Amino acid sequence: MEARPMRIRAAEKDGAIEVKVLMSHIMETGQRKDAEGKVVPAHFIQDVTVKNGDKVVLQAQWGPAVSRDPFLSFKFKGGAKGDKVSVTWTDSEGATRTDVTTVT
Repeated sequence: MEARPMRIRAAEKDGAIEVKVLMSHIMETGQRKDAEGKVVPAHFIQDVTVKNGDKVVLQAQWGPAVSRDPFLSFKFKGGAKGDKVSVTWTDSEGATRTDVTTVT
């Protein structure tokens, strides 16, 4: 199943770029059981990388404790209006998704 596009906003404010990302992912812990009592396998985002152009501005390693459809918000300096900000995640099954937005 292909993941839905991320909702990304990046805006310049007071000399910094504020990035807000809503990622669509089931984020299964591997500890939940389904209606038949079978364990639902772990399936979660492990790595997140955010770039401003070609420069990495954030890298994160996540685990199964992060909630379904995670939200990420942070600020960085060194960007400008019109820059491209890309967000890439890779999950525990090897799936990956990248989406891009323009700083406003």
